[in-house]
Amino acid sequence: MKIAIGNDHAGPEYKKAILEMLSAKGYQVTNYGTDTTDSVDYPDFAHLVATDVATAKVDFGILICGSGNGISMAANKHQNVRAGLCWIKEIAVLARQHNDANIVSIPARFTSIPQAVEIVEAFLSTDFEGGRHQNRVHKIACS
Repeated sequence: MKIAIGNDHAGPEYKKAILEMLSAKGYQVTNYGTDTTDSVDYPDFAHLVATDVATAKVDFGILICGSGNGISMAANKHQNVRAGLCWIKEIAVLARQHNDANIVSIPARFTSIPQAVEIVEAFLSTDFEGGRHQNRVHKIACS
């Protein structure tokens, strides 16, 4: 599985832990995020990850910023991207099962690092249910 990950200055330690887990599971990862806590603009990283997801260069994306909101808003500007803000693993499971989310957005200031790793694991191991949810997901795309 191919994954793109991006983060702003709120997420370097989160990204490091997530990358360790992804590496241990054998995932191929493209790292677009910053490795420092120096202030950066989250949309720069969101657009890189979202472009990879939208063009099917990768299977899924992971985004991390302070609240998780701004970075997912930027990613969701891309056609065929469904970035879900997930602060607990149960939300990550539902984002995949019901919304066919292809990017998980994690709020670093509102989750612990172990929680973030758990969220990513749940997100990547959950399939879209389709069925009654398929028509709803289709309606998300406005074009």
